[in-house]
Amino acid sequence: MTLQEEIARRRTFAIISHPDAGKTTLTEKLLLFGGAIHVAGAVKSNKIKKGATSDFMEIERQRGISVATSVMGFEYRDVKINILDTPGHEDFAEDTYRTLTAVDSVIIVIDGAKGVETQTRRLMNVCRMRNTPVMVFINKLDRPCKDPFDLLDEVERELKIRVRPLAFPISSGATFKGVYNLYEHNLSLFTSDERLTADASTVEIDDLASAELDSRIGGSYAAQLRSDVELVEGVYDAFDREAYLRGELAPVFFGSAVNNFGVRELLECFIRIAPSPRQSTTETRTIEPSEPKMSGFVFKIHANMDPNHRDRIAFLKICSGMFERNKNYLHVRSGKQLKFSSPTAFMAEKKSVIDFAYPGDIVGLHDTGNFKIGDTFTEGEKLKFTGIPSFSPEQFRYIENADPMKFKQLAKGIDQLMDEGVAQLFTSSLNGRKIIGTVGALQFEVIQYRLEHEYGASCRWEPISIHKACWVESDNAEQLADFKRRKHSNMAVDKHGRDVFLADTSYALALAQENFKDVRFHFTSEF
Repeated sequence: MTLQEEIARRRTFAIISHPDAGKTTLTEKLLLFGGAIHVAGAVKSNKIKKGATSDFMEIERQRGISVATSVMGFEYRDVKINILDTPGHEDFAEDTYRTLTAVDSVIIVIDGAKGVETQTRRLMNVCRMRNTPVMVFINKLDRPCKDPFDLLDEVERELKIRVRPLAFPISSGATFKGVYNLYEHNLSLFTSDERLTADASTVEIDDLASAELDSRIGGSYAAQLRSDVELVEGVYDAFDREAYLRGELAPVFFGSAVNNFGVRELLECFIRIAPSPRQSTTETRTIEPSEPKMSGFVFKIHANMDPNHRDRIAFLKICSGMFERNKNYLHVRSGKQLKFSSPTAFMAEKKSVIDFAYPGDIVGLHDTGNFKIGDTFTEGEKLKFTGIPSFSPEQFRYIENADPMKFKQLAKGIDQLMDEGVAQLFTSSLNGRKIIGTVGALQFEVIQYRLEHEYGASCRWEPISIHKACWVESDNAEQLADFKRRKHSNMAVDKHGRDVFLADTSYALALAQENFKDVRFHFTSEF
């Protein structure tokens, strides 16, 4: 196959949701339909098996994050699909935000009973920043749900995106009959109680006016479906793929992932309309996937917590060209040429060493501590990919050394964990103390555990009252200097030496923004 053909047949996407909306179930069912059913169980059993090796995995398990793999790849109808698994728990949202930099499209899962929840809104904002195409899967129709039209309105209102239903449910809860596929104009009905296999029997009805519809689901449900579909076609414009690809329109599907219902419709439509790998932006130019030379960036670093093998895996997203095993590539930040003897692909069946990878693929590189998030690999060109932000943390604590003999180990541990994107480090301008900022409180436990078990360093946390950290800059040097002088006790610098304002209350932040008009306050580190 040519490079162009390999690119055209790839779909790399993330499944995101508020915790408990059914993301993991949907992921497993997509694997089931992709012919990788033994994996659907393996993801869980692997997690439990790993959980036994250390307490850290206990934390992982309590969070409900897939520890074993972040990427699952499988083939379906000659399309190579890469699913990126994302943590649903808000304490680990930063990891999800970065994962979104490596995908070409996103499926958002929404609980049909609860509707749009907080975490879903935040994740949608990240998709909007990058104009990522979004599909919505409204799940759990096997339970009593909100009215479908109310849900569609809520998605439009809360996620600030136009919607177009491509499937429509017939009732919900105990009387859930099935889903009418508006994209294919056919109807799949439950005709058996066996809902847990990929081949539950369905009946196809192409014409809604047909009398068979009434006999299958009953006159009242048939009449309701006809009026619903008529309303959908009258209210919503025809599906516009270009608007979807620009991130302006979200196709919506309804179903019940636990019962496999609506999943095949979603998958069939997804491989048809979702984008193949798209261009990537660097500081100097735009990279096209079809360029002959390889380029890619590291978007995640995962440390394996098995004490016997302290290896780290860097996840490299291939952006252009063909990645080859044992070929020299330039590590742009260090200027060194590196080659990889055992790059890993995360296939559904197993982790396997690969010889080649193409744009859209995610490759695992063994890392001994040399790589950072955002690192670029090329065939010689000095590029830096943009759009891999750090977000303003929400929780803060002073970090103190609990063992004076282990000062070096603590410094090295903090340095490497911050490179991994676990949290952010700020140094106070007032007293030089180190402050760790995280998105969620659970991260502090993880950092403390990892410092102790990976670096032999012990730390203790001390409270600090901070409402928000924001990066500040200004073209008005005089006003910036005045701001830093007045707010000296609230100023800090981040790991890269940039000025950060640590506002102790929302009022203090609003006041500072009002009084210093020429100072720009940024809530992500990319500006």
